[in-house]
Amino acid sequence: MAEPQPRAASGDGGAEAVVDWLLTEGRRQTRMRDFGDELCQRMVDAGIPLWRIFCGIRTLHPLVAATAYVLYRDEPATERLVAAHGVDRTPVFLESAPYHVMKTDQVLRRRLEDPDCPLDFPMLDEFRDKGGTDYIGLPLRFASGEVNVMTFATDRPGGFTDEDVAGLARITEVLAMIVELQASRRIAKALLSTYVGPRTGHHVLAGEITRGSGEEIRAVIWLCDLRGFTAFADELSREALLALLNDYFETIAGAITAAGGEVLKFVGDAVLAIFPIDDERDAAAAAQAALEAAGAAEAAVTEVNARRHADGAPEVRYALALHLGDVMYGNIGAPDRLDFTVIGPAVNHAARLEALAAEQDRGLVLSESFAAALKAPSAKLGDFEFKGVAAKQAVYVPAG
Repeated sequence: MAEPQPRAASGDGGAEAVVDWLLTEGRRQTRMRDFGDELCQRMVDAGIPLWRIFCGIRTLHPLVAATAYVLYRDEPATERLVAAHGVDRTPVFLESAPYHVMKTDQVLRRRLEDPDCPLDFPMLDEFRDKGGTDYIGLPLRFASGEVNVMTFATDRPGGFTDEDVAGLARITEVLAMIVELQASRRIAKALLSTYVGPRTGHHVLAGEITRGSGEEIRAVIWLCDLRGFTAFADELSREALLALLNDYFETIAGAITAAGGEVLKFVGDAVLAIFPIDDERDAAAAAQAALEAAGAAEAAVTEVNARRHADGAPEVRYALALHLGDVMYGNIGAPDRLDFTVIGPAVNHAARLEALAAEQDRGLVLSESFAAALKAPSAKLGDFEFKGVAAKQAVYVPAG
């Protein structure tokens, strides 16, 4: 961000030029860092003597409680910070000026070069030591009623003028509308990715939300479930059962996503996932990715079980089936309650295969189509009858 230029006596025209940009070009920028960089530069070009800008926004995400963007005039680009859940209970947060603004929904002004200025927030000492002369925090009010925060600091002797403050307030008021829109989009994307997976979430956001919408795809189907879950549900406390399920789901889902697969759903103690076959990944590559994910899951579960055994907790054991076939990938359900998933004979085949893995006390079994696509060697376990299937089905296991 360039040094501020001498300001022309033009009322609040400089701020209004920034507002005009926000309402036209600016609102169409979707990458917050680029948006923040240009916004700050335009504010400086308008004559507002900015030294530091902070924007803090609460979000709805399973891992992130809030996102903040910070820019110093002499730094090359906007810095993005994320805060995990629980940060709102820490002294650093509770004793901060931004929290005070969000809590009170009031403007906070501290003229740092004034000898009598109260330095009632720890960060203000640091800002004054670095040459800051004035600090202002403004509520960033969303239409939903949520209050977030923008703060501005300057190192210009004399601090912000009344005109500067009025311009910052006007910019913040308009900025709230744009930030709320962008935050809503990010929250929608994050929630869809969390609950239905990134690939499926993309389809939903693209408008595939009517019953029956979808496509026929070819994919590796991953289906596994926890061994002994019924007994665990009867014997374990609620807390112990949830801990077991979370250990199991975390290790399985982590291995799948790391290998490029997508978890579609958790059904009780079962995990349904796919490794799509497309222009970027052929059948052999998808099968290899799924097999590598299976190996990673096994290694992760071994580590988890060592910890659980030391704690006297029951170990995680599961049965996994890998199948390759064509599925319908899309929306099914009631008109106003839909599920984006995969259905078809291939999914039924995977379910039969997974049941066989449990019956045979095998941690992993492979269908014939999966084994045929796989470049790694496999060994035939045998031919088995599947319910509803006339011919016996060949079933394989990884060689060695």
